[in-house]
Amino acid sequence: MAATTFEMDGSIMEGGGQILRVSAALSCIQGASIKINNVRAGRSTPGLRPQHLSGLELVRDLCAGHLEGGEVGSTEITLTTGKIKGGDYTADTKTAGSVVLLMQVSLPCVLFADSPSVLCLKGGTNAEMAPQIDYTLTVFKPMVERFGVNFDCDLKMRGYYPKGGGEIIVKTNPVKQLTPVTLTERGTITKIYGRAFVAGVLPHKLAKDMSAAAVRYIRKEIKDLYINIQAVREKKDESFGNGNGIILIAESSTGCVFAASALGKKGVYADKVGCEAAEMLLRNTRHNGCVDEYMQDQMIIFMALAHGTSRIRTGPLTLHTQTAIHIAEQLTKAKFTVTKAEDQDSNEDTHIIECQGIGMTNASL
Repeated sequence: MAATTFEMDGSIMEGGGQILRVSAALSCIQGASIKINNVRAGRSTPGLRPQHLSGLELVRDLCAGHLEGGEVGSTEITLTTGKIKGGDYTADTKTAGSVVLLMQVSLPCVLFADSPSVLCLKGGTNAEMAPQIDYTLTVFKPMVERFGVNFDCDLKMRGYYPKGGGEIIVKTNPVKQLTPVTLTERGTITKIYGRAFVAGVLPHKLAKDMSAAAVRYIRKEIKDLYINIQAVREKKDESFGNGNGIILIAESSTGCVFAASALGKKGVYADKVGCEAAEMLLRNTRHNGCVDEYMQDQMIIFMALAHGTSRIRTGPLTLHTQTAIHIAEQLTKAKFTVTKAEDQDSNEDTHIIECQGIGMTNASL
């Protein structure tokens, strides 16, 4: 099927796994082949890591394609794609590699399958350098559902660094087309809540300390909102290994959702973890944008594929967002423009990302 062959330099801009994920997904959806060289050249350990390889193998399986250079450490891959078929698929990083990043590469593809899909994804659910699964459920899911995406994500088991062992089941229905979104009115922050967690042998006091520190920190800046951050111990039969962390969520009067998170590490005080997440949340509410810095780049592929013009109000553009836009424009006919927001609620950090999407149509429906 793959008549077109794209080429992508994996060392550009963000220089990491995101280039692989966006490139592989867009190629798969358009039935094109892609060759990526200098894979993850911008990282301290260049080449494919287990989670990237699992993601590429999953995309290959979804479309009965062919993957060359598919081994850990490889710095050049070629993915030849076929027709995307619904069904049951499993991907296992066999490490603490992020299940959320496996979902990031596969979800856009299965939206253009010929029938519903069930993805069983195994690895880390609360991992460094990736969104936590709680973020996916509370922020990513409602945000992408605005594009007409319909999926369920069932958290079967939490898994932490270094063992992994987590598992999620993602069920999706295909779409004919994605609808464009307009997210330009932030409104006021009406609600802040979250959860601080410990798992395994770690003491519950860590969760309480993270929660209390986060509330104190937010209170310095936002004084009049009720803040509810639960301190929880994960159930033994729902978590594998030891871990601790916190996720904070803010909701606005117009239905925008923002989040921030931090994970505990050996030798780092629980208070510091709570304050780190709190500062991140406040930073993402100060710019008056409608998405946080982590959702920003995850919207790009859906904007590019949608039928019509999407407009999203954001804070400063992250390098991940700039990279996603670059790849989307290289591999599709989508056109993006980024301008500074010029209204009374904006500041020097507020931007509008606009995209004329390609109106990708699911030929199987």
